[in-house]
Amino acid sequence: MQVLLLGTAAGGGFPQWNCWCPSCRVARAEPERARPRTQSSIAASADGQHWFLVNASPDVREQLARLPAPPAARDEPAALRHVPIEGVVLTDAELDHSLGIALLREARRLHLHATAAAMHTLERESCLLPVTRAFADVRVTELPLARPIALCDARGVESGLTVEAFPVPGDPPRFASARMAGHTVGLLLRDETGATCAVVPGCGALDDALLARLASASLVLFDGTFWSGDELIALGLGERTAAEMGHVPMSDGGGSLERLAELGVPVIYTHINNTNPVLIEDSPQHAAVLEAGLAVGADGMRLDVTARGAGAHRGTSAVSDTLASPVP
Repeated sequence: MQVLLLGTAAGGGFPQWNCWCPSCRVARAEPERARPRTQSSIAASADGQHWFLVNASPDVREQLARLPAPPAARDEPAALRHVPIEGVVLTDAELDHSLGIALLREARRLHLHATAAAMHTLERESCLLPVTRAFADVRVTELPLARPIALCDARGVESGLTVEAFPVPGDPPRFASARMAGHTVGLLLRDETGATCAVVPGCGALDDALLARLASASLVLFDGTFWSGDELIALGLGERTAAEMGHVPMSDGGGSLERLAELGVPVIYTHINNTNPVLIEDSPQHAAVLEAGLAVGADGMRLDVTARGAGAHRGTSAVSDTLASPVP
């Protein structure tokens, strides 16, 4: 399985347009110490040709430019348009993961996979689906919980990937009127060889059941929103803790860094908020992540994920990666 990290920042990107916190200041003044990042999204493929987008961020236009170029253009009219993705899979209906749906309207046909709760929000709360349907034919496949389904390409042919959604602790979008089961999920993407990528960009707590599920994956992409529980409060930028916002912090007693380091599988942090000091690459927080055997995700990171059990040492047995240049 091939996985491409298209965006690794939380909502607002990094640096955030209106933020002058310490991390954003470094990103503007010394980008070599804190690389810019777009908002959280990945692309996955079983064959390197048929790609599925996981979450459609507001930065989707720039992000899709990272996917392979179309075949050489022919003189036929059909060759003048190229949609580089077969479909979109959502982990939730938050704006930073769903606004890109409307921006993909030029595709004319769009296949969306989401839970019933996320679909309810997109239909009736954010109204992104009715807006997009004014321009494009949007086909929807409901993601069941705890049951894998095949991902099919635009022709309806199985792509070699399956996806399984599982609920994780978290808050529904603040504009959602009802709390429904499955409003926030993680995903297990699998190929026919058994290679498995767990995608959990938003998670409010790590219990034993969730850790056991993540331990079965070849690669884990996990919520790196905040370093500390009181991060925004300490900076004077908010009044709620990380947990109150539906995110488990990296540090603090029992934080995600300590617990994920025990999994014995490669873990990469994504969905990293602009205030998180791990974004500064010479910071002690960034060093702590590396020392624990985990990684801080960056836009353009390309990962070849293989089934576990065939490799050398922890962190490389299931994943090899190449870091591309940052998004401009």
